[in-house]
Amino acid sequence: MKITRNDDMKMLSSLDEWELIDLLLFNIKNLWRVDGLYFLGIEEKFGVEAATDIDVKCWEYIAKIEAKYLKQMFSLESNLEGLGKALRLTSWALDHPSKEIELKEDLLVFRITDCHTQKTRKEKGFPEFSCKNVRFNYLKIFVENFSPNIDVCCKICPPDERPDNIWCEWHFKMK
Repeated sequence: MKITRNDDMKMLSSLDEWELIDLLLFNIKNLWRVDGLYFLGIEEKFGVEAATDIDVKCWEYIAKIEAKYLKQMFSLESNLEGLGKALRLTSWALDHPSKEIELKEDLLVFRITDCHTQKTRKEKGFPEFSCKNVRFNYLKIFVENFSPNIDVCCKICPPDERPDNIWCEWHFKMK
């Protein structure tokens, strides 16, 4: 039996709201699982530096797609409030259980207080991953594609020293 995209859309539209949300979050978790498995496989075969370099490139590509798509789909303004809404909807943040977003007058603060990726690495016996380069490049490219009038600055991200209650913190300001 041939199944078209339209058939899939009908199937999805037949799900109730919570089934659809659960399916969406399940698929986001699977994206993270695939990302982690690829990273660990590359790290095992070629080392953490090669895995990080590849991860940076992949997330830069995703950042461009997500920024443009989310801004257009949700008609978001090119300001800090719009950026905050967009960041919450990214594949990186949407199902992250421990995030905080603060919008002050001229500053958007985004932080992860308990990182599931780092926790999983520790549980599997891997060292803490220095994710600053990967995440900074993702956010820099995301912001450039969302609004060239916004700057991003990393305040805390491994390998930086950090308090126990924050894994990473990012500040966004209008230029």
